[in-house]
Amino acid sequence: MPDRTPLIRVTAMPADTNPYGGVFGGWLMSQMALGAGSLASRLGQGKAVVVSASDFAFPGAMAVGDELSVFGEVTATGTTSMTVQVEAIARKRNSEVTTRVAEGTFKFVLLDEEDRPRPVREATLSRQRENDNG
Repeated sequence: MPDRTPLIRVTAMPADTNPYGGVFGGWLMSQMALGAGSLASRLGQGKAVVVSASDFAFPGAMAVGDELSVFGEVTATGTTSMTVQVEAIARKRNSEVTTRVAEGTFKFVLLDEEDRPRPVREATLSRQRENDNG
């Protein structure tokens, strides 16, 4: 992913663990959805709602106290939709060691003030073209 500015950064807490003591995959997915949604609504210049989530993989694990950074990029735009590819990287507590812990894809539909699908604005498409070319 070209832009390495995190969309969201958060520390895993004890309430975020599964019954086995590891960080719950559902918590990871929710953090990824928050980050992806932030990007989609910023670039889409308005409300963006998740309509699908796919291609999830959890290649690593994280522990309580580890810091999670979520990175993402728009990989496709449709008439009213955006697809965001997301990567989650954990940094070990009190360390600089990082591990990719999750990745996946979210599709968003942009909505107008009456919650009806609306077209992706030209400004969004122009910004995406700039990112693709530079």
